[in-house]
Amino acid sequence: MQVPLIDLKAQYSAIRDEIEAAIREVSESQYFVLGPKVEEFERRIAEYSGARHAIGVSSGTDALLVALMALDIGPGDEVITTPYTFFATAGTIARLGARPLFCDIDGPTFNLDPSAVADFLGAECERDGADLVNTRTGGRVRAILPVHLFGQMADMDALLEFAREYGLPIVEDAAQAIGAELGQGQRAGGLRDGRRAGSIGAIGCFSFFPTKNLGAFGDAGMCVSNDAALAERIRKLRVHGGHTKYLHDEVGGNFRLDALQAAVLLVKLDHLDRWTESRQANAVRYGQLIQAAGIEEFVTAPPARQGRHIFNQYVIRAQHRDDLRTWLAERGVSTEIYYPLALHEQACFANLGHAADDFPNARRAAAETLALPIYPELTAAQIEYVVASIAGFYRSRR
Repeated sequence: MQVPLIDLKAQYSAIRDEIEAAIREVSESQYFVLGPKVEEFERRIAEYSGARHAIGVSSGTDALLVALMALDIGPGDEVITTPYTFFATAGTIARLGARPLFCDIDGPTFNLDPSAVADFLGAECERDGADLVNTRTGGRVRAILPVHLFGQMADMDALLEFAREYGLPIVEDAAQAIGAELGQGQRAGGLRDGRRAGSIGAIGCFSFFPTKNLGAFGDAGMCVSNDAALAERIRKLRVHGGHTKYLHDEVGGNFRLDALQAAVLLVKLDHLDRWTESRQANAVRYGQLIQAAGIEEFVTAPPARQGRHIFNQYVIRAQHRDDLRTWLAERGVSTEIYYPLALHEQACFANLGHAADDFPNARRAAAETLALPIYPELTAAQIEYVVASIAGFYRSRR
């Protein structure tokens, strides 16, 4: 049996007519950059994510970049973030001349550990007038950039406490978390806690890379915010820093979302919740089969968490991970390692001076994690085959 990591052709075949009609509509209008389709998609994403404003941009990476630009992050500044994520999270910080300030992750969830952030802020920072200064580097600590990794939200309530106490805006990297919710239990006063990824911090950033739960036909991204002034500045920065054509208040960039991508994404958005439900059901089935196969000694499935986990990826911890991956590939099961090297060990960040063991949870995750197929069209037989193949690997080593 062949089990791909993701099957975009299966998704496309089910909605081909809708997609082709949407593309024809844009082609006939000849309105390709920004315009009505982008505006409609922005309105829909603002509503879906629970934010007041949404600004379409050219990619998830550019969403992070323009968000940091809107907060005036630059040389001499530092941004607290995770060392275990896709490169763009820290890369955009460095691209602006600022310093990624890594704090370790929480082991079970792979997200930024609030206790690590608290330790850093309490032990290594001090006030210098209005500035919060890193006493080790002399840099100004300006923001917190958590990542909602693999579709599960970071502990935003704890991070918000630090943000308020230290006056640090939060930029949410929600590239993998469109529609994820912080909780589905009861808050004070009996209200349902359904705060969604991207809507909680100062700015939230989404990616619509083709393999995301909501994927474009190329690169596309979005910033969302509840702050009207920040949203307006991002709109200006995405068109070279000017509200009026050929008149520029500041230097921005070409971060525009095009209408073809917006049209495709509008079609897919109508199917997103159904696809998410299928991913969640697949995750439940994986957990049941792993338990039934008696391999929990060797494989750790994602823990159950309160909240809406959208399972952009289904990531296990596995003993003998690399050998297991080879075994699965030989049996037609495609997997991926997200991520094989923690960011503090990347060659381009050698100048930060970190030792390999500075962030042990991130380093361990890089050595043990393996993403299994989780896409909505995955069949029950395929999931059973994947788990049976994993069980066969560990039996072979006894």
